[in-house]
Amino acid sequence: MTVGFFKVQDVFKNYKTAVYEKDVEKFLSMYAPEIHIYDCWGNWESKDFSSWKESVVAWFNGLSEDGVLLKVDFNDLVVEENSYLAFVHCAVTFAAHQEESGEKLRQTTNRFTYGLKKANESWVIAHEHSSLPINMETGKGIFNLK
Repeated sequence: MTVGFFKVQDVFKNYKTAVYEKDVEKFLSMYAPEIHIYDCWGNWESKDFSSWKESVVAWFNGLSEDGVLLKVDFNDLVVEENSYLAFVHCAVTFAAHQEESGEKLRQTTNRFTYGLKKANESWVIAHEHSSLPINMETGKGIFNLK
């Protein structure tokens, strides 16, 4: 799939739509082939496109098996860019809804940082880092926004 993301914000619109539609190819279309991801879910990191694809396929398959639609919102999105590179940081909220009833099941918010670059006139994500703050007393992640 060849998609042009001519504005950085186009990448994040695609992200939201692809996750909601559970469309693996649409989701992966916004990533550079030489992606490097630090993830706070499952794998510690993905150093190449094929390992990232495996993670995304497993994520979307899990959503389908559970009958869940996932809505994504980008909060406090800050974009710094020049002609060829962009740096983005934000809080991303994932809200799971039951596919049939629309009932909200759960929600979590993670911190994200993205490094994007221009490739063939289109923005692509070259680096992604997600994280959660840790409660120092319990050692557990803090999943709510601020």
